[in-house]
Amino acid sequence: MEKINQFINHPLITSKSININLYHLLIIIALLFTTIFILRLIKRIFKRLVDEDKIDQGSGTSIYLIIKYITWVCIIAFSLDTIGVKLTLLIASSAALLVGVGLGIQQIFHDIASGIILLFERNLKVNDIIELENEIVGKVAEIGLRTSKILTRDNIIMIIPNSKLISDNVINWSHNETITRFNVQVGVAYGSNVEMVEKVLLKVAEEHPDIAKKRNPFVRFINFGDSSLDFKLFFWSKKSFMVEFIKSDLRFAINKEFEKNNITIPFPQRDVHIKNN
Repeated sequence: MEKINQFINHPLITSKSININLYHLLIIIALLFTTIFILRLIKRIFKRLVDEDKIDQGSGTSIYLIIKYITWVCIIAFSLDTIGVKLTLLIASSAALLVGVGLGIQQIFHDIASGIILLFERNLKVNDIIELENEIVGKVAEIGLRTSKILTRDNIIMIIPNSKLISDNVINWSHNETITRFNVQVGVAYGSNVEMVEKVLLKVAEEHPDIAKKRNPFVRFINFGDSSLDFKLFFWSKKSFMVEFIKSDLRFAINKEFEKNNITIPFPQRDVHIKNN
């Protein structure tokens, strides 16, 4: 038994501030595996809560990430203390180096700080539909500590620094409600029966399966255009991310119903007068 204790406590690396032996390594390895196991267990618990609709997926992911980051910081600090590294001494001795490195990677720190703000404020959550300043619409696929992943309508993953999501203007279509209002604009020829136009547009919207039923679609007569009478069909839908497909379906259906009811969609016209001298 004494030989085993001597073997386990035999120093592997020794210096003024660090003392590492086999016992320390075993503790750290056991701690790492235990932490990974516990974090996976916590992740499963949050997944079960999301599946049972007790919390939404965005909240579950955000809370889990916060727990994960705090846990790993504590584990790393404890591991360093176990081998004799004092964090206060380490920070003090490397202060000058940290200043120099910090100047070079200050944008990374900015992104990390922004990620922490996103996770705590929860203005953006996983599965939220957002619109960026460059008019790109996407779904929040993941919020990380430094960067976030946005899935665009073209099924492309954009990796965006979190500082951009904090400092830029971002429209969150999912922030208030799960349904969002959209519209489709259409023009008809002068002389058309405007009451019939309204009736056809509402019929098309009410028959589409992806348009919300709890809020009725409505039509606005918006303008007397140069070549047409202009209308807008307003509707609500939960499928914000795929709304362009819904708009396309509506345009196909509107064109078909207009043909049935002899309603003409005009093309731009110009009268040219030629004067002979």
